Amino acid sequence: MAFLRSTDAVSAKEARAYATIDGRVIDMFYAKSVDASMDKDKVEFKALGTRATQHRAIGWSGTGNMVIYYVTSEFRKMVLEYAKTGRDIYFDMQLINDDPSSSVGKQTVILKRVNLDGVTLASFDVDGELLEEDIEFTFEDADLLDEFGMPVLA
Repeated sequence: MAFLRSTDAVSAKEARAYATIDGRVIDMFYAKSVDASMDKDKVEFKALGTRATQHRAIGWSGTGNMVIYYVTSEFRKMVLEYAKTGRDIYFDMQLINDDPSSSVGKQTVILKRVNLDGVTLASFDVDGELLEEDIEFTFEDADLLDEFGMPVLA
């Protein structure tokens, strides 16, 4: 019986992230974690001849969350720009999983037209250790540039 080798489970730490904001590519070395999901919007459909409630996809929504170390003002500048001028800033985010010890290779996902829901403007904690911030966002499109390959099974 074939099984997945432990070395092919992709390490959570072997990743890179970049944001392209107003034409500038920013290395998001301060990111601690990023999760992005596409969820289908569905409606219920009932028809004569079946007791089952069927479901029909009518759209989708992209949402995400990132936890970053509190070491950049980039995102604060973006929400302040919106607050002061009404100009909302959308940007792209490139997320790469690339574990060199895994035979599956790398996966690269581009999230397009990312828009922040909000950010922490200021923070401190006299009892804390390291400052972090949790940022939720939406996105309007995505592409899969590189795909994981099939693992070499043992």
